[in-house]
Amino acid sequence: MSQAIPAETSQDIYFNPWDENFRANPYPHYRPLLAGPPRIVDMGFKFVLAARYADVRAILTDHATFSSVQPKGMGFDEQTKIFGDAPTMLGSDPPTQTRLRRLVSRDFTPRRIRDLEPRIREIANNLIDAAARKGEFDVMADLANPLPVMVISDLLGVPSGEYLQFKNWSDKIIEADNTLPGMPMPDEIKTAFGELRAYFIAEIARRRKNPGPDLVSALVAAHDESEALNADELLQFLVLLLLAGNETTTNLIGNGMLALGRNPASMAALRSKPDLMRGAIEEMLRYDGPVQSTFRTATKDTTVGGTPIAAGMGVFVIIAAANRDPAQFKDPEKFDITRDAKDNVAFGEGIHFCIGAPLARMEGALAIGAALERFPHLRLKNPDAPVTYKGSYFLRGLSRLVMALE
Repeated sequence: MSQAIPAETSQDIYFNPWDENFRANPYPHYRPLLAGPPRIVDMGFKFVLAARYADVRAILTDHATFSSVQPKGMGFDEQTKIFGDAPTMLGSDPPTQTRLRRLVSRDFTPRRIRDLEPRIREIANNLIDAAARKGEFDVMADLANPLPVMVISDLLGVPSGEYLQFKNWSDKIIEADNTLPGMPMPDEIKTAFGELRAYFIAEIARRRKNPGPDLVSALVAAHDESEALNADELLQFLVLLLLAGNETTTNLIGNGMLALGRNPASMAALRSKPDLMRGAIEEMLRYDGPVQSTFRTATKDTTVGGTPIAAGMGVFVIIAAANRDPAQFKDPEKFDITRDAKDNVAFGEGIHFCIGAPLARMEGALAIGAALERFPHLRLKNPDAPVTYKGSYFLRGLSRLVMALE
């Protein structure tokens, strides 16, 4: 889709999530956005681009003014037609969002996350062992793709051995982000979503007969006993947990390993001082996080950072740009695992702050730590080779990342 820019917006702005070259490296395009107030662009519909750290935080923490409900009539109706309009935690406002989030909060408490550590470490080590036997290490295929989907499968109580099928469905559905607004959804995406829904319908029936201690059983009980979920919400909930539960962590591991590979001194420092890992994960999230942007819709006329925003106008809240705002982070283009980057907004802010953020951080730290420990000579196989990204701007992650072991 081409981008038309209205007269009030300077011509140095280019923002097109459906442009493959833009997705490959959007960061240079964010710099002009960080130099001034939120801009208004015309991409068939007028949208606001909010990039500065202060503006992004202001929007994310004001759910009353900036709704998370999927807007109608902005070119995204085709996605709604395929995926359904039942509310999810990500796409709803209070009180619905509060009700849905409460249903899974018990499975993401600090204690529950700590209890998962031995299992995550076991999965990571097994995957690293398998890569060592091959003699080649594709970070994505060997570690970043399987680990998170196997962990979320454990939580859901579905066989982790089916992770390849889950990942295939997930990748196809995520590619829906790359469908131009107003264009029909490709058949393979419709098929993937239909197959995933059919799988969970069968799992729901199985848990009704034989409930267990897993999250699927708990959500089925919430539907059957307390009517906290209706049938459509239950299905949407399970699909969201599978997608969000693996894709963001996959991108954290992949993007983080790429940053380390391009900064060998940082990799060496992290290997020699593993206690730097906590801060390193925060810097990976800041520098090239798993989510580029999220979307909100203004519920009333308002102003952000000096820009008037009309009621009903959509807003791209560019999280990855905010994390490189020089007003918040010194030398933001520099990857520095020793900086204090804990104020990054990679997992959002406010009521929609990612409930799985502690789990993602743990998985990332254990996976990257296991790779560095096992492979002392790990490096990018070809540092100058271009890297390829999957077909989503919002959940921007690598499709392949080959590293040499010697």
